Amino acid sequence: MRIGIAADHGGFAMKEQIVAELREAGYELIDFGAVKFDASDDYPDFVIPLAKAVGEGRLDRGIALCASGVGASIAANKVPGVRGALVHDHYSAHQGVEHDDMNIICLGSAVVGRALAIELVQSFLAASFSGDERHRRRLDKVAVLEDKAAGT
Repeated sequence: MRIGIAADHGGFAMKEQIVAELREAGYELIDFGAVKFDASDDYPDFVIPLAKAVGEGRLDRGIALCASGVGASIAANKVPGVRGALVHDHYSAHQGVEHDDMNIICLGSAVVGRALAIELVQSFLAASFSGDERHRRRLDKVAVLEDKAAGT
């Protein structure tokens, strides 16, 4: 599984912790930054390149962080092909993949602690889309909206 991760200053420390944990667990990660703490950086500068890589299929999943997770989620979901969600609980971390084919998990470092963030990411990465007809039907309806927004 190809995984990318991105964070601004608000999620930087947590990103570094998640990267260390996942690499230790054997995951291969592509780090879209930030590569150093800069209190004046902006989440779109890191989250958008991550989201484009996921939306274009160059990555299987993505992890996006900022202080609340809200900005990361908003930015990620502007990219075609991205199904990102702000997650604070175990159920949503796996159910979002199983039912909604979520491909980017967004976390708020000021909202969830380090241990919970790692658990949520692990649950997200371990989950698989069910492929059930009802879930595909719903995603098809969302894709129509995405196509309209893109003018296709």
